[in-house]
Amino acid sequence: MLHELGVAGLLRLGALGGRALLGRALIRDHPVHLHLGLLAFARQLCVAGQLRAQRRLEIGHALVSLPVACHEGTPTGASGPGEAGLRLPFPPLGGPTVSAVLQVCAAAKAAAPHLARASTRRKDAALEAIAAALDRGHDEILAANARDLDAAREDGLSPALQDRLTLTPERLHGIAGAVRDLVRLADPVGEVVRGSTLPNGLELRQVRVPLGVIAMVYEGRPNVTVDAAGLALKSGNACVLRGSSTAIHSNTALAGLVRGALESVDLPADLVCLVSDTDRGSVKELTRARGLVDLLIPRGGAGLIQAVVQDAQVPVVETGVGNCHVYVDVAADPAKARAIVVNAKAQRPSVCNAAETLLVHAGIAESFLPAVARDLRDAGVELVGDAQAQRLAGAEPAAPADWDTEFGDFKLAVRVVDGLDDAIAHIAAHGTMHTEAIVTEDRGAARRFCAEVDAAAVVVNASTRFTDGGEFGFGAEIGISTQKLHARGPMGLRELTTTKYVVEGDGQVRG
Repeated sequence: MLHELGVAGLLRLGALGGRALLGRALIRDHPVHLHLGLLAFARQLCVAGQLRAQRRLEIGHALVSLPVACHEGTPTGASGPGEAGLRLPFPPLGGPTVSAVLQVCAAAKAAAPHLARASTRRKDAALEAIAAALDRGHDEILAANARDLDAAREDGLSPALQDRLTLTPERLHGIAGAVRDLVRLADPVGEVVRGSTLPNGLELRQVRVPLGVIAMVYEGRPNVTVDAAGLALKSGNACVLRGSSTAIHSNTALAGLVRGALESVDLPADLVCLVSDTDRGSVKELTRARGLVDLLIPRGGAGLIQAVVQDAQVPVVETGVGNCHVYVDVAADPAKARAIVVNAKAQRPSVCNAAETLLVHAGIAESFLPAVARDLRDAGVELVGDAQAQRLAGAEPAAPADWDTEFGDFKLAVRVVDGLDDAIAHIAAHGTMHTEAIVTEDRGAARRFCAEVDAAAVVVNASTRFTDGGEFGFGAEIGISTQKLHARGPMGLRELTTTKYVVEGDGQVRG
């Protein structure tokens, strides 16, 4: 059982001598099952000035180095066969307890250095082991997924949401294939971004390094469990995954296979941790895990993302809310435009790069809207719109909120606009800076649209569905960032790293 040490316990540890008690050899050779709230408490004490600077430094370095083995607050065993966990030589002393969520985050934090120093070959071996485990685990995964789908049907989940929850042998084969694809991608860690020799002889290099611990909060997409784990591992990061209650059985099965695969190649299982608590409170705890989580990525609907952004005390990258528009200009090729609109909306409506609003230039609306409305209805799409769309396309009246809604379903809002200015203004008022498309043969209109529309991706004469890491040729992605820092657009391996400056000298001192 984990020791639960409060402020008094940390002071006791300091009194015993952090360096003597937690020396390097002992840290290296013994797994210490320790309450991981110590780091947070140490930070509080630093502010209060209750520990001398040198002692804080000693204890901080020791605790960061602990090879802690815990998951959801339960020790997972020693770091090697037959090793016994070290017990600290004093009993629990009370103080605030740390939740299971923070224990999971701290376990990932403790495991992260093992991966940060791993070679590309070792990381690729882990990915191959994960893919093989997925191939072997079809029966286990599909049985767990069936439980989630049964619950989804009982709860009245929409067909589109059930579809993104569903795993099939074919989809599992694709998920395993995506993991293997990561092996073929270049490892960003250690890449020299730039370098130079300074006038004083110092060698300066800016190199890519892992972020550390990436936490991911996502909705009912079990494939994200594996996608996020694979991307985090290849980029040298540990990850903490918190999926939705709708996919809890699927996520648990998938995460278990991933963790087992890591252990099979002698990497810590806690490089991939799943938060089993799907209560909203667990999301709030992740947003406040400062010092344990280096980046939090919410991936889901607007409500989830806004809740995370508003509560966050850790760095956050917003992803995924896609109120994407297709604007059909007066100079559009009608046949090309019809195909693009239907694909953007109906090819897979539950994903974030599906179109949610169709804007049509008034000069082409009389001929274009009736035809594209037939195409959309044939694809099962429900239309809502303004008065012109109601008259020309038979759309139902649109509510004011429809213009701001990511439907994620076979539903499309339609509006007739006066021209390019009107279309750009509408997108500025209602878009989510994800993907915006124009269909036109007028290159001037296309250039202006690209220059003035503020989005992660602007598309000319093509479907919004192409905003995807794989489609862009970047490889897999963890999500599509709709903000401007620290990444924008599809977030692949490079976007899951940061940089550090390495300065090498030969005795130089600053004058």
